[in-house]
Amino acid sequence: MAEAVRYRVNALKEGAIAKTKPGGWIIPKEKSSFGDEDAWTNLDTDVTPLERRTWTAWTMGGYWFSDALNAQSWEAPAAIIAVGLTWRESVYCIIFGSLVCTIPLVLNGHIGAKLHVPFPVALRSGFGWYFSRFAVVVRMITALFWHAIQTYTGSTAMTQMIRAIWPSYLDIPNHIPEAVGITTQQMVSHFLFWSLQFPILLTPPHKLQWFFIFKAVVVTITCVGVVIAMTGKAGGTGDIWNQEYKVHGAMRSWLILSSMSSITGGWATMATNIPDFTRYLKDPKAVYYQVAFLPLIQLVLGLFGIISCSAAKVVYGEYIWDPLKLASMWNGPGGRAGAFFVGFAWVVAQIGTNLSANVISFANDLTSLFPKYINIRRGVIIGTIIASWIMVPWKIIHSAASLLNFMGGLGTFLAPIAAILGADYWVTKKKHIDVPALYRRRGRYSYNKFGTNWRAVVAFLVSVVPNIPGMAAQVNPKISAGGAQYIYDMFYLYGFTSAFVVYCLLSHFFPAQETLISESIFEEVEIIGGVEYRNDGLSTPVEVGTPPSESTDEKAVMKAGDNNV
Repeated sequence: MAEAVRYRVNALKEGAIAKTKPGGWIIPKEKSSFGDEDAWTNLDTDVTPLERRTWTAWTMGGYWFSDALNAQSWEAPAAIIAVGLTWRESVYCIIFGSLVCTIPLVLNGHIGAKLHVPFPVALRSGFGWYFSRFAVVVRMITALFWHAIQTYTGSTAMTQMIRAIWPSYLDIPNHIPEAVGITTQQMVSHFLFWSLQFPILLTPPHKLQWFFIFKAVVVTITCVGVVIAMTGKAGGTGDIWNQEYKVHGAMRSWLILSSMSSITGGWATMATNIPDFTRYLKDPKAVYYQVAFLPLIQLVLGLFGIISCSAAKVVYGEYIWDPLKLASMWNGPGGRAGAFFVGFAWVVAQIGTNLSANVISFANDLTSLFPKYINIRRGVIIGTIIASWIMVPWKIIHSAASLLNFMGGLGTFLAPIAAILGADYWVTKKKHIDVPALYRRRGRYSYNKFGTNWRAVVAFLVSVVPNIPGMAAQVNPKISAGGAQYIYDMFYLYGFTSAFVVYCLLSHFFPAQETLISESIFEEVEIIGGVEYRNDGLSTPVEVGTPPSESTDEKAVMKAGDNNV
């Protein structure tokens, strides 16, 4: 034991000394990498090793429980009812909005499950080597914003946990200037939540399945408990079911369409970069279970929110959609105990959502841009520091509605990215991809000297440009979007469909013949010294004809690599 500790301490010292020089931060290049000799890749950007393909259909279920079970899903019906619709329309919008989102989830999820490459690498097939980086940066920015918001929301849950034990926690004197936008007590909660979340975020993605299951159990039990407690206090489910329509005719139809698109757009980030997670699946068929998982979880959590909110009107005299605000109303020994468990459940929920939807996706994107120096672990560290502190999330949360509307509008840019990715793989390439070429700057997917597929550029512009006036009007109400507002009301539906169709048509009538192959290619053969060597991207290149059992899989020895910083 002492020897192991001494070895670990010495290793840390040597690593710290090495990192005092720029060369100490360089990540070793894998021997089996498909990348160019003058380019750099690392274990996290390469094809997923066999031993990391640990996910099953049940893991995907746990993953979606982890992602969808959050405070935003609980409050989703509130935004729909607030515009003048009723609980009925909110249920319809949740069901159909989620079902629409499962289309890109399945289309793009299959890419990661079959090719076992991350989202930034998969993009190169349809976007080209350099244009794919633009899409990666858009996704990175979105991930940072939402990671910031989810982290601060988690800190409010931490506040409920602490005040349930020590009620005087809420009375901590404030010593932070008002201009900073946060109180001392809120800063303490934020720091505690971030400190708890940080080590969990460093867990390698292929080892997260048990955390997803843990979150699913904890949050589900707590949500059921909240519904039972509130209906017990109210003596029923309240009167929200008797709501009358506040809008009629064409306006009501457009509001329904807009609300449904908003539900779909809320999952735009995951629909875009789902290959980052499905790359760890053992069987590609598991991606199809998402069609049931997401709508079911969204519907159940939305109904829980509606019932609890309706009961709150009876008990407290007002509709309370925020589950944490609802818990803050509970006092006394029993009430504070309930508030503690609600706070704990949403702390776990927000950490799980940050894992599955934000920080790992950001880390994958950053790794693809700087593979020589960044791996997923380092990307997570950079991302969570930027989002949680540098971006001052408390100001984002309490900022003008225009900024929040802008963030919601980021789905406008993600819709065509998801559409082009799916259209290229399923329709244009017919699922036949040259995996080694995805790692070659001048390979078949470079398209031209600019590394850009002009078909993707056109499809992207056709999707995004008509939505810009409506988005501008949302950010600044003084701007009139005219008829373009109707397009923005269904921004994701229009954005995804238009980009998908335009890209397919352009690729059909103006095909890039060099990118079309009859069968997928998962390995390459190189001739070195007159001898043919086979490289499958998973193991050390071996001489052609060598039985699989005799080849050495050097990527199997990567336990320590999971913890490299």
